[in-house]
Amino acid sequence: MMRVLIPLTLAASLAAPAFADQKFVPGQSEVAFTSRQMGVPVDGRFRKFDAQVAFDPTQPEAAKINITIDLGSVSLGSPEPESELVKQPWFDTRRFPRASFQSTAVKAVGTGRFEVTGKFSIKGMQRDLTVPVALTRSGEFTIANGSFNIKRLDFKIGEGEWADTGMVANDVQVRFKIALAGVRPL
Repeated sequence: MMRVLIPLTLAASLAAPAFADQKFVPGQSEVAFTSRQMGVPVDGRFRKFDAQVAFDPTQPEAAKINITIDLGSVSLGSPEPESELVKQPWFDTRRFPRASFQSTAVKAVGTGRFEVTGKFSIKGMQRDLTVPVALTRSGEFTIANGSFNIKRLDFKIGEGEWADTGMVANDVQVRFKIALAGVRPL
């Protein structure tokens, strides 16, 4: 009986993806955005976010990616607009403290390039989103870089008088850099 168990255990451990050793590296990661107010670019970022990633570049279709962003951690470099963004017309962090992205599919589109499709949620609104992602190695880390655009009004960001896109543009570009340790080399 022991002779049968050892090969089965070894085969199961070799077949399992090497996801257990993967770790999100927050100090090397970033989630930022650019919006426009009266035609002038306004850059911001989020100080707190988390990523749970299970990814093998040789089997991208098996990947699982979940990113959560603490909307109350928004940083614009000035306390006054930051305190406004957390209020009801904008992020309404009292009712909706987090934004999230959960992957539903990952497809390789070239060497180190992938399309990640998933559900993007902010303020109780959810939309399907496909994001181009480029992977690179930087020392011991695998870096996932990408960007995508959203329409803020699709997520009710800037309600009431702020729904007028003459003052604050509807388009918002979101950029990210997610650093991971323990991902199999490309």
